[in-house]
Amino acid sequence: MRVLVFGITDNPGGVEAVIMNYYRYVDNKKIQFDFLCNTKIVAYEDEIKELGGNIYRIPMRSKNMTAYKTQLRHFFDSHIGVFDAIWVNVCSLANIDYLKEAKRIGIPTRIIHSHNSKNMDSWARGILHGLNKQRIKNYATQFWACSQEAGKWFFPNSILKGKDYHIIHNAIDIKKYEFNLKIRDGVREQQNWSKKFVIGNVGRLHFQKNQSFLLETFSKVNKVYPQSILVLVGDGEDKNELQKKASILGISDSVFFLGLRSDIPALLQGFDVFVFPSVFEGLPLAVIEAEAASLPVIASQGAIPPEVNMSDNFSFLPLESGSDVWAKKILGFINSARIKQDLSRIIESGFDIESEIDKFSTLLEMKNE
Repeated sequence: MRVLVFGITDNPGGVEAVIMNYYRYVDNKKIQFDFLCNTKIVAYEDEIKELGGNIYRIPMRSKNMTAYKTQLRHFFDSHIGVFDAIWVNVCSLANIDYLKEAKRIGIPTRIIHSHNSKNMDSWARGILHGLNKQRIKNYATQFWACSQEAGKWFFPNSILKGKDYHIIHNAIDIKKYEFNLKIRDGVREQQNWSKKFVIGNVGRLHFQKNQSFLLETFSKVNKVYPQSILVLVGDGEDKNELQKKASILGISDSVFFLGLRSDIPALLQGFDVFVFPSVFEGLPLAVIEAEAASLPVIASQGAIPPEVNMSDNFSFLPLESGSDVWAKKILGFINSARIKQDLSRIIESGFDIESEIDKFSTLLEMKNE
């Protein structure tokens, strides 16, 4: 079975990580993925090729509409009869051209997968999303979402109540993140964190992830406890603005921008607390990873789906409560021992890739009536 996948960009973010987690565990003798992309550089490109996947590139619609339309049509016309399914992973329904083309050439299984719960784009794309929300049932045959909130934002009630709507969990390889004291000590020594209280955040540097609020919060933590540092893992369009804000707040020497990293499981071992003040989310993979690493997690109430709370060391706080309240909560974890959590709740909730891959594969192989 050959599946055409859309959703991999040049940034190894949350959506890309979810796709790759499933790709690594699917039975490649039965199911193979190929990728349609809009960027010259493709995250995980070498690994995709090692796993047997092809990568096809067409221009972005926003960069060159004419070239995009021409090459999109040519791609599908030249691949008639090749694909058994298309799996479209997006954060908005502003563009459903891939599903339209897939239907036109007769790809039988057409999956739209929601990875967000609010508009993170322009108002114009928000309007397009609303229009396509009412039309998506005409082009897709299966409707997936990473959480109930993400499903509600993408699909009308008629779809949410139907048999073709499914929650596909942002599952991870639990074993890669499980707390390991030896790895923690090694990371903290290597990063010069041994005598520091390390506050961590993993995510795109973007207004959605709200690192600006985190900097304000950290400045108050740092005043009370100067041995504290803030580690931001990820890259994005807000990096320069955030660096300037750290300078204005006088905390630049205690804030570390690590950029894109491939050693996130190890870095999580070295953190002391994980803080995630996003303004909205579909279902944040980074939080699941932090919980699997037995980190205390503080996340924004109302913006993060409640189903991510799967440990005894998880706290929700409203953003409206302000940075003083968040700082006080963070300071409460100073000198607290890292305790290995029981991961059974994460596994039973469907966030372990080994237990979720069978459901995923069954849905991919399901014949549409």
